[in-house]
Amino acid sequence: MSDSILPGRRTFLKSVGVSSLAVAAAPAWVQAAQAVRVDDSEQPLKPGEQRINLKVNGQTHTVNVPANAVLLDVLRDRLQLTGTKKGCDHGQCGACTLHVNGVAVNSCLSLAVSHDGDEITTIEGLEKDGTLHPVQEAFWEHDAYQCGYCTSGQIMSAVAIINDPAIGTDDASVREAMSGNICRCGAYKNILSAVQSAREKMKGAS
Repeated sequence: MSDSILPGRRTFLKSVGVSSLAVAAAPAWVQAAQAVRVDDSEQPLKPGEQRINLKVNGQTHTVNVPANAVLLDVLRDRLQLTGTKKGCDHGQCGACTLHVNGVAVNSCLSLAVSHDGDEITTIEGLEKDGTLHPVQEAFWEHDAYQCGYCTSGQIMSAVAIINDPAIGTDDASVREAMSGNICRCGAYKNILSAVQSAREKMKGAS
């Protein structure tokens, strides 16, 4: 088969519709389908449970959770927001990164009960009105992923870094700030390019 017939990697990913960006850059209708409204306000508390309100991607959920329930597990198992990935489960890989009150945190190390009333943003909440966030677009354009498992955490960290004026804008500063996000495929060069490209787009739009 000639090279002209063989589909390129990006063309193939687009054609099958299940790229390694899966949820990280999924269209709005896919993301909306994954958001499940939870209201446990009428459910009796079981021994050891607490009732909390989680404000996730602009939607409030009332959930009864054990005191030791981890935020990552509540989001994935109760709210079906599976874009946030469970990686090392020890806060070392960054796959579970999301934003709490605008700050990037490792959700695998964070107890759900400590976030009662906090504003939480997951990868599903980055797009607005069907338009991807500039960082999501940049990751797609710069091929900043391979297996895609770490991609949602990489994107969430990148957004926080770009929004933080205390972090330098040079490549070395970005690499240092992103060092908590591990890419086992080694796509770091393209990830850096995506972050810097998104920064320029966001600067131009401001």
